[in-house]
Amino acid sequence: MKFSLPNQAALTSAAQIVYASMPATAQYAWPLLCEALGTEVWLKHENHTPTGAFKVRGGLVYLHELMQREPALRGVISATRGNHGQSIAYAARPHGIKVTIVVPLGNSAEKNAAMRALGADLIEHGNDFQESREHAMALAQQQGWHMVPSLHTDLVRGVATYWMEFFTAQPDLDVVYVPIGQGSGICGAVAARNALGLRTKLIGVVSSHALAYKLSFEQGKNIASPVSTVLADGMACRVPDDASLAVIFEHVTEIMAVSDEEIAAAMKLLFLATHNVAEGAGAAALAAALQNKAALAGLKVGLSLSGGNVDHDKYAEVLTQTRWAA
Repeated sequence: MKFSLPNQAALTSAAQIVYASMPATAQYAWPLLCEALGTEVWLKHENHTPTGAFKVRGGLVYLHELMQREPALRGVISATRGNHGQSIAYAARPHGIKVTIVVPLGNSAEKNAAMRALGADLIEHGNDFQESREHAMALAQQQGWHMVPSLHTDLVRGVATYWMEFFTAQPDLDVVYVPIGQGSGICGAVAARNALGLRTKLIGVVSSHALAYKLSFEQGKNIASPVSTVLADGMACRVPDDASLAVIFEHVTEIMAVSDEEIAAAMKLLFLATHNVAEGAGAAALAAALQNKAALAGLKVGLSLSGGNVDHDKYAEVLTQTRWAA
């Protein structure tokens, strides 16, 4: 797949598409988060988008541009653990096209329900995201549907609009922590930072139970790794995307890993400090910052609360600590 980081003009045009459907999201320096990390911390609230996660921005831009190129399109298909699928279904509704989403077996029941409520036809197939994606690609060939990838310049253009908001509001952030699933989020952060000419250090965050991107970063090549995370389904990547890896190799300072236990503690802290719900991947940036707290003294820190779509029962376990230690 051909992929290039969008420039500032491409990000400006993407913002016009995004803001036709949703407003900019807020960022706040919550006092209790600043206290917990011992420094100035700003939290970007992508859990406040129409689908509860940052991915919707990419879906809006991707579907807009796709329909300009292919106005007679019959349908689209994609694979997801939830937030990407919601973004495609949400963005496709105004165009009236059929959306089919493939999810792994045992996927989040509430994310599945949200995708169906947005009009998507769901197919449950495969034991992880990679198997779901391969099945979606096969169905696209058989049915003549357009396969929406997990990474594409137009998806990154949309996602980067939230980073443009964040970096414009707080241009002097020293370091920002970015969760990594398939890479659109961190590529968006790179695109926005570079477009604005900032020197903010970008640190990627993966699950310690899904280490593919961290291992690949450390070894300088694409390394697949098993996935066993229970809590961070948005980061459950077994096989990295080559295009996003190339961006990470060139522009990202470090990749950290956080455990399900650390993520659970961050989810609970986000609720106590901000009364916002975070899904596992949505709390990963805070978990990494907490792990790195000693190095943050005197720095201005940016965190992304990238999504709040967590199943009720799992969230109840987190808040009551019946499964994960604090």
